[in-house]
Amino acid sequence: MNATDRTPADLLSSALAADPGRPLVTFYDDATGERVELSVATFANWVAKTANLLQDELSVEPGDRVALLLPAHWQTAVWLLACASVGAVADMAGDPASADVVVSGPEPESLEAARACSGARIALALRPLGGRFPQVPEGFADYAVEVPGQGDRFAPYAPVDPEEPALIVAGREFSGAEVVERARAEASELGLTGPGARILSGLPYDTWEGLNAGLYGPLATGASVVLCRHLERAGAEVLDKRIEAERVTATAR
Repeated sequence: MNATDRTPADLLSSALAADPGRPLVTFYDDATGERVELSVATFANWVAKTANLLQDELSVEPGDRVALLLPAHWQTAVWLLACASVGAVADMAGDPASADVVVSGPEPESLEAARACSGARIALALRPLGGRFPQVPEGFADYAVEVPGQGDRFAPYAPVDPEEPALIVAGREFSGAEVVERARAEASELGLTGPGARILSGLPYDTWEGLNAGLYGPLATGASVVLCRHLERAGAEVLDKRIEAERVTATAR
């Protein structure tokens, strides 16, 4: 990655320029059997569409707060980078009542909590292949309906300041520059030694450690992640086969 990258969005741009066809996020859900692999180019396209949704449809501006009531999932990773692209603050498991926008998963308790947001409310079905809700939850827009028609390229209306807040997780606030710097500094501890490294993470996204292993660390080092949801449901034999099949070089569990 480029030494001049200062925000998570910069890291994605550098990854796209370097090798757009390589895998970036491979996602498993051991509750449903789902597996999906996103190249850098495919992931960046989802990010661009989601950033356009935020900026053009939801009128999100730099500094606005987006509460993400979402699990460790490839679509959550997309939202994190979309927020970074716009300059919005991604608040993991944040309070919807004080957020400008809330993004909820399909769980009833998550949707109920999200209704406290007086701004835009987006719901993610988290179905395989980004599928839609059979019935959209009342008071929400379905992400899978809204995002496909958005543009494939994104340009922010205002430059993103790397020193401004970009992420809140577990009560701690990080600027975009801090996310990049910390991801780089902690890469070796995760076993991310550079391009070609591949980490399997079963950690949730509600801590810095989970976000770093499951997204920022691989992105900052030219590596890739095998992101596993409900990994506790996979037995030791299944896990061993996955590690071998996916050519995993490090694990975070």
